[in-house]
Amino acid sequence: MNQQDIETKVKDLLAKMTLAEKIGQMTQPEKNSVRPGDVAALALGSVLSGGGGNPTPNTPAAWADMVRAFQDEALSSRLGIPLLYGVDAVHGHNNVRGATIFPHLVSLGAAGDADLARRVARATAVECAATGVRWDFAPMVAVVQDVRWGRAFEAFGDETALVSELGAAYVRGLQEDDGRPPTADGRQTEGSGQRSAVGGLSAPTAVLATPKHYIGDGATLWGTSRMEMLDVKFSIDQGDVREDEAALRGKYLPPYVAALEAGALCVMASFSSWQGVKMHAHHHLLTEVLKDELGFRGFVVSDWMAVDQIDPDFGVAVARAVNAGIDMVMVPYDYPRFIATLTAAVERGDVAQSRIDDAVARILRVKFALGLFERPHTDPALLARVGCPDHRALAREAVRRSVVLLRNKGGALPRRAPGLVLLAGEAGDDIGLQCGGWTIKWQGVSGRAATEGTTILEGLQQTAPPGSHIEFNRFGRFDHVTDAAGAPLTADLGLVVLHEPPYAEGLGDRADLCLSADDVALIERVKARSRQVAVLLVTGRPLIITDALPLADAWLAVWWPGSEGAGVGDVVFGHHPFTGRLPTHWPRSMAQLPLDTLLADPAGPLFPGGFGLTE
Repeated sequence: MNQQDIETKVKDLLAKMTLAEKIGQMTQPEKNSVRPGDVAALALGSVLSGGGGNPTPNTPAAWADMVRAFQDEALSSRLGIPLLYGVDAVHGHNNVRGATIFPHLVSLGAAGDADLARRVARATAVECAATGVRWDFAPMVAVVQDVRWGRAFEAFGDETALVSELGAAYVRGLQEDDGRPPTADGRQTEGSGQRSAVGGLSAPTAVLATPKHYIGDGATLWGTSRMEMLDVKFSIDQGDVREDEAALRGKYLPPYVAALEAGALCVMASFSSWQGVKMHAHHHLLTEVLKDELGFRGFVVSDWMAVDQIDPDFGVAVARAVNAGIDMVMVPYDYPRFIATLTAAVERGDVAQSRIDDAVARILRVKFALGLFERPHTDPALLARVGCPDHRALAREAVRRSVVLLRNKGGALPRRAPGLVLLAGEAGDDIGLQCGGWTIKWQGVSGRAATEGTTILEGLQQTAPPGSHIEFNRFGRFDHVTDAAGAPLTADLGLVVLHEPPYAEGLGDRADLCLSADDVALIERVKARSRQVAVLLVTGRPLIITDALPLADAWLAVWWPGSEGAGVGDVVFGHHPFTGRLPTHWPRSMAQLPLDTLLADPAGPLFPGGFGLTE
């Protein structure tokens, strides 16, 4: 379907819609709050699964059945407008047990390869589409200025050009399918397929990308957040950006320009503020810059209950958000209240009918571009691609290419000779911990049974040189490792896995990134039993390791590698070279944060952005 056909169909359908149906299209509730029959009765435009918004049982097939049921109800409405189902598939289809869990975007930033980012996004799209999900709230294209931020791991890094390049590649991977229709197994066919003129979304496994969070979310200042959740006061997430418009345009707008050029047709507004004004109420940035100046023809979606933060009066908040340029509102709970509030605002004249028509036209344009009217359901055969070997091999590749070798005294790594290896640290054999936040649940989960995959221990066992022996103890206590006479054995290599517990959003804002005394003691215990020691940092961001650096021969930034821990063994044991480069500057101390403070410090960072040893 070409652009002209889409515009004609949008105009014709819009003319048939009542105000109630239009406002229904602008409404997005969370699936657990949707009452039976309301998708059709209220013509709801979208439903989402929040982090942990999973069916029971949490299987790919149950996901497909759930989404199909919502879609079938939407198709039974008066006008039969299909539904857009959305999820936060930020590192694979990460809510789904059994899906491939890729490394987070910070890892892709460390790999620094646009084609790898595109391929990861393409595999993610196939697994999402297999379950009927055609909308992904990703990629995050923040340019991170302070690694204390609890969302730093969701971004590619702190350099505008890198974020722009990888973000655009990720959008293409989710949406374009290289312009060639895939077969049922998700692979590309030869020849040219019909590509939509609107964002290249016509392929059956194309998934709508959502570059977020517009704009400047990575530049909020520590201490400016007013958000509190679960008795935790956020410190920087959802805070305020104080830079001027020239800086906003020069540093934080280019990733959105690149994403739009790559075909993005949805943008999510940021919880954060710019100079005290909530982004969800910012007409200049949402409408005058994004839509008018940049020519964005897709729709802007709000973040989770973000409209509520604009004003204590919900009616005022809704009117200001829609007038500013928000087209679809993630309610996510009390959607009847939102619908009634926006309806009243239109009837009072607080929101013009023309603004409603513009918002709905944008939403319909995307649904037509996705082919949802002709093909509302995806091929059930695609379910075989969820967690398939090809995707897991790709995730393993992403892991090994993202590990950054920070220190390697005496050529401790790679270890190619057989020998005794001691492995310590809780995350050494816990797939939940190694996947990090946004995995199965919003804040992530711990535990060996969190999802399917290979732990770091299992990956090391698979990749160790023949004749090697790996002993694991999470506490680093190896009194049982002795020779036949009971004398303690000294390991050829000790591996210490230090980790951050999983977190997401403001609950991960952290004032102190220093290693704990327990972390240091763990290194020392393993060091006492090993000829050489390497520390593996399983984290979402840089940690302060300056004082501990001499305690180990080698240090590796492993990030949160996801479900395929064998990628770690691939580089530790020399099956593949170290190629990762830091996507962000690594501070010497907490006093060097945020980034502008670090860059102004004559001492410089402990490791600069782009650093990474190869041997």
